[in-house]
Amino acid sequence: MEELDTREWLLTNGLGSFASGTVCDAHTRTYHGWLIAALEPPSQRTLLLSRIDASLEVRGRSFELSTNFWTSGAIAPMGYRLLQQFHPDPVPTWSWGWNDWQLQRRLIMPHGLLAPEVEGAPPQFYHSILVEYRYDGSEAALLQLRPMIGDRIFHYQQHADSELQFVQLVEPHCILLQAKSPAWMGTPWQLSWSQGKYSSDGMWYWGYRYTEETKRGLSDREDLFTPGVLSVLLQPGETVILEARVGHSDSSPDLLSAEIFERAIQTEQQRLNTAFEAVVSADNTQQSAPESASLQQRLLRSGDQFIVYRASINSPTVIAGYPWFNDWGRDTLIALPGLALVTQRYGLAKGLLQTFGMYCQQGLIPNAFPDAGTQPFYNSIDAALWWIETLGLYLEATQDWEFLVEQYPIVWRIYKGLMAGTWYNIRVDAFDGLVTWDAPNVALTWMDAVIKEEPVTPRRGKAVEINALWYSALCWAEQWATRLQQDDRMDGAALTNQARRFSYQTEQVKSSLQKFWNPALGYFYDAISPDDYPDDSIRPNAVIALSLSYCGFPEQIGQRVLHVARDRLLTPYGLRALDPSDARYVGKYEGGIWQRDRAYHQGTVWSWLIGPFIRAWQRFYPNAPVPIDWEPLFTHFDEQACFHSISEMFDGDPPHAPRGAIAQAWSVAEVIRHSSITRN
Repeated sequence: MEELDTREWLLTNGLGSFASGTVCDAHTRTYHGWLIAALEPPSQRTLLLSRIDASLEVRGRSFELSTNFWTSGAIAPMGYRLLQQFHPDPVPTWSWGWNDWQLQRRLIMPHGLLAPEVEGAPPQFYHSILVEYRYDGSEAALLQLRPMIGDRIFHYQQHADSELQFVQLVEPHCILLQAKSPAWMGTPWQLSWSQGKYSSDGMWYWGYRYTEETKRGLSDREDLFTPGVLSVLLQPGETVILEARVGHSDSSPDLLSAEIFERAIQTEQQRLNTAFEAVVSADNTQQSAPESASLQQRLLRSGDQFIVYRASINSPTVIAGYPWFNDWGRDTLIALPGLALVTQRYGLAKGLLQTFGMYCQQGLIPNAFPDAGTQPFYNSIDAALWWIETLGLYLEATQDWEFLVEQYPIVWRIYKGLMAGTWYNIRVDAFDGLVTWDAPNVALTWMDAVIKEEPVTPRRGKAVEINALWYSALCWAEQWATRLQQDDRMDGAALTNQARRFSYQTEQVKSSLQKFWNPALGYFYDAISPDDYPDDSIRPNAVIALSLSYCGFPEQIGQRVLHVARDRLLTPYGLRALDPSDARYVGKYEGGIWQRDRAYHQGTVWSWLIGPFIRAWQRFYPNAPVPIDWEPLFTHFDEQACFHSISEMFDGDPPHAPRGAIAQAWSVAEVIRHSSITRN
C-alpha cells in the first residue's frame, strides 16, 4: 500500500474492554490500543498493551512491519508499504509480504464475562487479547516482537517520567508486568507466548503523535515503554501465539498453541449464534465460513459490541459509543428495541428495563450510572419517558403481563413525579397539561451540548418531542391501568380512577400539542420557551414526535412535516440537526473542542434519526416507499471509518464525512430495527 489507510477496526469483550487501531497499523488516537481493560466494568478503562511492533529477518535482511507517526512529523517505520491485505472478518487480519515470504497477524478479544464458579456468586471477569503470527516463506525467518506498554486511563496520554517504572518478572514463556511510582501501584498484567526467546532491555520510546487528536485540537503526544523483545525463529507454516491479560497467574501459564486461537474464534461464533438464534436463518447459522457472514449477521455482531456488563449494578447495560463513551440512559433506551427486541433477546431487554426502573427517583430515570459507591445522574428530562415508551414496546413484543404488574408502580411513580414537579424544575403545566422545565446552565434533552455552563441549544420550556413522548406515555398508562383492573393482585378501584385520569389528560395533551404547529413553515415549533415564545427552528425533533407508538398529530399535518424534513434535513446517513438555511447552521463538524461542541447539534447529521424518520413515514405514508437510498450508509458500515459499525454522526454538508465516535450504539440499533426494510 503506497498510501496510509487509517480506517479503523474494533474488538470488544462484553465488559467495556476493547482493542482498536487502524489498517495501516499506526495509532492515530489516544484511544487506540490492543488491551484497554475496563477494570471496573465497564468503567476505569486502562491502556496496558498499546501494540506490538514487529520486524522480520529473512536471509539476513530485516523488514520493519510497523508504522508510527512521530511529533517530529516523520512516519517511521513505514511497514504499511509491505502490507498486502487487510480484512476484518472473522477477526482483524493483516498480511505483510515481500517476494517469497508473507507474515499474517490476527487479533481476537475473547468475551470476558464468565459464569461464576459458585452458584449465586458474582460473575468472573477476564480481560485479554490473543495475537497470532503465521509465517510462510521458502526458508526460516526470525520474527522480532517488541511490546509497547503503558498504564493510564484511556482518555489521557502517558509521558516518560523518572519516577514511573515498569517492573517485570520474567518467567518461562511469560513476563509479569506492573507499573509503579512512589505514590501509586499500577495494574498487574502478564504477556505470554507459545515460543521464542525473550530479552529484557526496558526503555522509553518518546514522541508518538496521534493525528486524529491533532485534528480535534486535543493533546496528541505520548511516550510508551518497552520492557524487552521476543525473538522467534519460525519455519515456513509455523505460528507464534501471544496473550496479554489482566492479572498475575499464581503459576506458570499453560503453553499457548495455534489451536487456542482457532478455538477462540469458534467460541465467539457459537456465542453469537446462540444469542441470535431466533432471528438468524438456518442457512446463515450453518455457514462454515464466518468470512461470508451476511449483512444481517454483520449488523447483529456490531450491535452486540455495545452490550456490556456493569459491575456497580450487577446488570447489563449499553455502551453509548466507542471509543470514548460510557453507558447512558437515554441512549440505552433508544437503542434497546434494535439491540434486544427485534433480535428477540427478550431477557436482555427485560434486564435493562428492570435496572433502569429500579433506580427511578423523583419520577426520573438515570441518564448515567457512575462507578460503585456513588449516585446515578438524573440530568435528563426524557429518559423516564423513553423508559415508558420502551416498556410498551417490550410488552407488545412479549405479552409479558407479569412484568407489567411488577413495573406498573414505576410508571405511576414517573407520572406523579412529573405532575408534582421534580428536579430541574421539571413539571406538568396545570394550564395546558404539557411537560415543561426551566433550569439555567443545563441541557436536559438529547441536544445536550454545553459550553462553559451555557447550553448551545437550551430548549428550555416545552420541547416538541418531550411532549410527544408524554402523550404516548399517557396512552400507554391508560391502556395498562385498564388491563390491570382485572388482576386480583392489584387495587381495582385505584386503577379505575387512574385510567380515567390518564384518559382525560391524554385528550388535554393531544389538544395542547397543536400549539406546536407552525403554519407559516408547515412544520412544528421546536420548543416553546417558559415565557411562551416559540422557537421556529427546523430540527429533527419534529420527526421524533411523529414516530412514537402513539401520535397526537393529524395525518395532514404529519405529512406536511415529513415533506419539510425530507427536503431540508434528510441525507443518505440520517437527519441533520438543523436546517441548512438557518443562520446558525454549521456544515462541518471539525476544529477544536469548542468549535465542535458548537456544531454538535447545529446541522450535524445523526444516523440514529433515520429510524424515527422511517417509522413516521410508514405511519403517514403507509403505501409509499421510504425515500431513503441505503447504499451510502451500508458502504459506510462495511468499508469506511470503523469496519462494520456506524459513526456517531456525519457532516451536514456533502460528502457527509463521518465524525465523532467511530461506533455508536443507537446508530447501529436503528438500522438493525429496520433491517427488514433494508433487505427489500
